[in-house]
Amino acid sequence: MKLGEKVAYLKGLMEGLEVGESTKEGKILAVMADILQDVALTAEDMQDQIDEIVEVVDTIDEDLGEVERDFYEIDDDCCCDDDCCCDDDDCCCDDEYDEYYDEDDDELYEVVCPSCGDTICLNEGMLEEGSMNCPGCNELLEFDFDEEDEEADE
Repeated sequence: MKLGEKVAYLKGLMEGLEVGESTKEGKILAVMADILQDVALTAEDMQDQIDEIVEVVDTIDEDLGEVERDFYEIDDDCCCDDDCCCDDDDCCCDDEYDEYYDEDDDELYEVVCPSCGDTICLNEGMLEEGSMNCPGCNELLEFDFDEEDEEADE
């Protein structure tokens, strides 16, 4: 039985027992029942809002997982189960992720592929490799820092 139903039962019980507001105790019980009803309604509203928030967070979590798989090119045919947490030392997807991700490297750079026009976000570790294939068109992208170094010297 939900909280609102319990309060409704209490009010019905008070009516059935003819607890009226003619006595001091009756007045107190009537006010307490009204307060309980307000609390029950507030609690039910909050539970509904929490349920909606949980659904939204679950949807965001699923979408973020898809973005992570696409961005880090993680293979969906992982050797682990569907809820892979990559704590296993022999896990294959741990290597794919760590190859490009460095916890101390927070700065991202945007690169536009000259062939397909896709914008790709790269971290410093990815740039230092010197090249990569565009995820959109598979064109080989090469990164040259010589021009940047010359501008810094001037």
